[in-house]
Amino acid sequence: MIDPARLREISDNQPEFARHLGIRLVSAEQNRVEMELPVTMALSNRNGVMHGGAILGLTDNAGGTAASINLAPDENTVTIESKVNFLRPIRIDDVARAVAVPVHIGSTTQIWEITVTRGDGKVAARVTQTQMTLAWKDPAPVPAG
Repeated sequence: MIDPARLREISDNQPEFARHLGIRLVSAEQNRVEMELPVTMALSNRNGVMHGGAILGLTDNAGGTAASINLAPDENTVTIESKVNFLRPIRIDDVARAVAVPVHIGSTTQIWEITVTRGDGKVAARVTQTQMTLAWKDPAPVPAG
C-alpha cells in the first residue's frame, strides 16, 4: 500500500507537460496507475481523432508516474523505451483512459504495460514501456522566468 502522503505528493506534482495536455490522475497504487485525458481538437490529427503523440504523452506520464511510486525518495526515473500498438481511433470529445500495471519492477529497470481504452471500453492502444532508475548527480536546472 502506498503512503497516502506520497500519493498526494505525486498527484500534486504532475509535470507541467501533463497538465498542459489535460491529463488527470484518477488513481494510483504501487501496482496500478490510472489516468485519463479528454480528447480535444487540440489533441487531434488530420483525420479528426486523437493524435498518436497525445496517446504517447498520456502513456509516458502514466508509466513514469507508476515507476516513480516504486522508487526510493532519492531516486528518479526516465523512459528508455516505449513500444506502442495503435488498435482503434479515439474520437474528439471522447476520453482516453490509461491503466499502467507492472510487468517487472527491478532495482535498475521497471517494465510497465499500459492499456488505453476509449469511452466505450474498447482498447485503443497498448504500450510496453521500460523505465530506468537513476539518481541525479547534478541538481536539475531551474527554469528562467
